[in-house]
Amino acid sequence: MDSLTLISSIPNLPLFFSNFLLIYLISYFVLFRDWTPKLRPEASSCIISLFHGTPAVLLAFRAIFSDPARNFHSSNTPFQSLVLDYSIAYFLMDLCHYLIFYPTDVLFIGHHLATLFVFVTCRFVVLHGAYSILVLLILAEVTSFCQNIWTLAAARRSDLAFADKVYRFLSPPFYAVYTVVRGLAGPFFVYNMFMFYLGGAADNVIPRWVWVSWIFVVGMAISVSILWVTNNWVELYWERTRKLDRKIS
Repeated sequence: MDSLTLISSIPNLPLFFSNFLLIYLISYFVLFRDWTPKLRPEASSCIISLFHGTPAVLLAFRAIFSDPARNFHSSNTPFQSLVLDYSIAYFLMDLCHYLIFYPTDVLFIGHHLATLFVFVTCRFVVLHGAYSILVLLILAEVTSFCQNIWTLAAARRSDLAFADKVYRFLSPPFYAVYTVVRGLAGPFFVYNMFMFYLGGAADNVIPRWVWVSWIFVVGMAISVSILWVTNNWVELYWERTRKLDRKIS
């Protein structure tokens, strides 16, 4: 058996998880070996998020538009299932990261568990509705690249002038796009998703308890996201105001 055949014979989920684990370990022990112990885990988490976010968006787009029968309750295609496996592997890896380094961070641990519940039930329980979940994945991860660069810059802005410049440069456009995606596009799609499921058209393939839990989890995630970006807008406003006051004085 050649190496290509061997790789293709490994189930997607453990293969993807192993890749994310390897990337995390390389980041922690090699890429960020000179960073402080406090920052190394967070930075390594950002790197695996970079390897997940943008690729997941591109894969999800392809998986959605390659299915001519796509709708809120269509059966999952093999490619859609592969994309779900990719995201499940990432969230499992990042959940391990939080459980090891930040076991008291209940908010993020709860977020990852809830997200995994949505992905796993869609992928392995009902086998339908991947269109809905992948659109939500796109909305959640389309800002991932910018957010991770912003997070890495924020981690080093106190001791690196370049990191501070990157942080200050990225903050306004990142917050603006994040606000539009999470504050407008996300709620609009979830509303349409909710109205479709409420009509009962999916009850024969997606049990009501499943789609209700999906709506609840996504609604809570969007609410927390809106609160987070609002706090960041307020912090940015006061930071700019203090800077202006210092210049005037």
